[in-house]
Amino acid sequence: MPTKDVLLVGLGAVGTIYAYILQSSKLARVTAIARSNYDVVNAKGINIRSKKYGTHESWKPYRVVSSVAEAADRPYSYVVLTTKAIPEVIKTPRVLEPLLSSPYSDNHPQPTYVLLQNGLGVERDLYNSAKALNQGEPKIISTVVWIATNLVEKNVVDHNNFDRVTIGMYRHGDHLTTTNSPEEDAILTDFGTMIETGGSEVMIVPEIQRKKFAKTFWNVAFSSFSTLTGSSPTGMFRPPPKEGQSYSPYVAPQTAPEPIPVLRAILQEMITLGRALGYPDNEDGLPSSLIDSTILRTAELHRDPAHTTLPSMLLDAQNGLPIEVEVILGEVVRMAKEMGVDVPRIETLYALLAIIQNQTLGGFRQPKI
Repeated sequence: MPTKDVLLVGLGAVGTIYAYILQSSKLARVTAIARSNYDVVNAKGINIRSKKYGTHESWKPYRVVSSVAEAADRPYSYVVLTTKAIPEVIKTPRVLEPLLSSPYSDNHPQPTYVLLQNGLGVERDLYNSAKALNQGEPKIISTVVWIATNLVEKNVVDHNNFDRVTIGMYRHGDHLTTTNSPEEDAILTDFGTMIETGGSEVMIVPEIQRKKFAKTFWNVAFSSFSTLTGSSPTGMFRPPPKEGQSYSPYVAPQTAPEPIPVLRAILQEMITLGRALGYPDNEDGLPSSLIDSTILRTAELHRDPAHTTLPSMLLDAQNGLPIEVEVILGEVVRMAKEMGVDVPRIETLYALLAIIQNQTLGGFRQPKI
């Protein structure tokens, strides 16, 4: 396969690891846009501390720039967006405006956009803006990313020992077609090969929205609980340290809280909404077993004394940064209202997290990083 130009927007924790993966494949020439951390990354590179990919001091991709406008000097096969989707702060078409307007759109074909973002409905605004260019049907790869990584300093990224991504084509207004066309297969295989060759795990699926909905299960329950309590899920599952051990948080024996019934009820609301959306109760749809498997997998991971990675929503809240409340909780609530499904527990989480977002956007929570 020939080397292709890839633009990656957002050189935070997730962006750094996937920039490294893509560049390591030798199939991609990565131009990365570092925004708030451009000065330090440009001067010193990024220190990657990964249990999977090793330690890399002062690492840089092929090219580092400070803005999309600066990067819009050449055509790209793929534009990978790894920024948080926070439409109440800035919508995706605004982030990518130099690629979606003249002179770039007059001189270059539109790339395939890849959204490595949490949440539901994150593709909609980009699709509409790209469609308005009259260059044919926009090509957007949507994803589900599972990764344990945190930005601990502006140019220091910690990464655990796993990362995997599920990819599928976004079909506007259609979440029930379950077969890829030959063109869709070719696009997904091409990009998936880059990621896989770079060392990550990739799964190609014929319908991505149900997979994103299933991923939102975890965020609706566990990201919300963690952010509202200020404690990672280890505080729900990890037993007290034994003699000779030292770690926190853990379940203190004085209270022994039992959050599982509440978590299960929240996830049942998600299952009910999924059924109304047309997702069947099987592995290719939205299995009811996802409730217990989500809780059990999370409990297993967070009982481990060595586990230190925080949910990104909690980390953002702690650092006074905007959280992904609208594309996770807000979108679920809006979908439920449209389908006539009651989700009172999720509505409560949404209302509480919206207060945190309001205080952050109002300037009352200051970033630490």
